[in-house]
Amino acid sequence: MVYIFLAHGFEEIEALTTVDLLRRADIQVKSVSIMEEKLVYGAHGIGVEADILFKEADFKRCAMLVFPGGMPGTTNLCNHRELTEEIRQFYTSGRPLAAICAAPMVLAKAGLFDGHEATIYPGMEEELVGAVPAPGNVVKSGQLITSKGPGTAMDFALALIAELKGEETAAEIREDLVYRQ
Repeated sequence: MVYIFLAHGFEEIEALTTVDLLRRADIQVKSVSIMEEKLVYGAHGIGVEADILFKEADFKRCAMLVFPGGMPGTTNLCNHRELTEEIRQFYTSGRPLAAICAAPMVLAKAGLFDGHEATIYPGMEEELVGAVPAPGNVVKSGQLITSKGPGTAMDFALALIAELKGEETAAEIREDLVYRQ
C-alpha cells in the first residue's frame, strides 16, 4: 500500500498523476486527507475526495509515503504534528518516502535529509535544510525520492513505480502512455 497525502492547497497535477500511474501499475494506493474531512481542495480549486482520513491510516501496512506539493498544501502538511512523527518513524523503518515540488519541505521539517541529495521547486533550495541540492527532474538518495514540480509529475510517478515494481514495469507504463522524456 502507498499513501499519498492531501491537504487543502495541494498541487492537483502532482497528486492525481501519481495516483493514476501507480494504479495503472497495479500498485495499491490510497489518498489520505490530513483535514477533518475527506473532501480536499487543491491549489486550483479542484475538489478531490480522499480515500481515507489520516486517523484511518495504518502506517505499519504501508510501503511508501508520497507528498504532493502546492501551496498552501505543503505548509498544511508541514504543520501536521502527527504526520511529522509518522514520517520520522517511517523513515527509521527504512521504507521509501517521496515528495515533489514544494513538498520536500515536509521531509526537511522532519529532519530526514542529513546529507542526502534532493531537489525542490526552483528557487526554494534554501528549504532543503540538511540536503545537498542536486540537479535533475527526479533525485533518488537512499530511501528518499524528490522531484521539481508539476512539469515533472510523470517522471516522478514513473520513478515511484520503478522503486516499487522495477524498471521494467515503469518502462511498460511509460510505453502504454506514449510518454517520451
